[in-house]
Amino acid sequence: MALEGAERISKFIADAGVFYLATVDGDRPKLRPLGLSQLRDGRIYFGVGDFKDVYKQMQANPYVEISATVGSDFLRYYGKAVFEQDYTIGSAIVEASDFLKNIYNEESGKKMAIFHLEEATAEIRAVTGDILESYNF
Repeated sequence: MALEGAERISKFIADAGVFYLATVDGDRPKLRPLGLSQLRDGRIYFGVGDFKDVYKQMQANPYVEISATVGSDFLRYYGKAVFEQDYTIGSAIVEASDFLKNIYNEESGKKMAIFHLEEATAEIRAVTGDILESYNF
């Protein structure tokens, strides 16, 4: 993704505050609110607990969609979730948050699984459905 596109989408997600991640569980859609995203080196990273159903669903079918709303505009960001093999980013994200450190630590054994989207499209749309901005990466 072009850096300017990543910056724009990251800002939209940040402005929304809460965004929604859709996965597939067998033959049924699953949607949940998330709040963790971070722009690093031109990529937007997201995190989910590796002990949660959402992680298992993404392992079985990595194609996901993220949606967020700001005012009357909304974001559709969809593609293939690719999990980071190196835990450097996840560790930095967890260390920066007391809230996350209480959940994801050696004592609990829980780990934050960090992913980004590839084969992805991001569209910012008006409530009318018109595409205002579109990015492919």
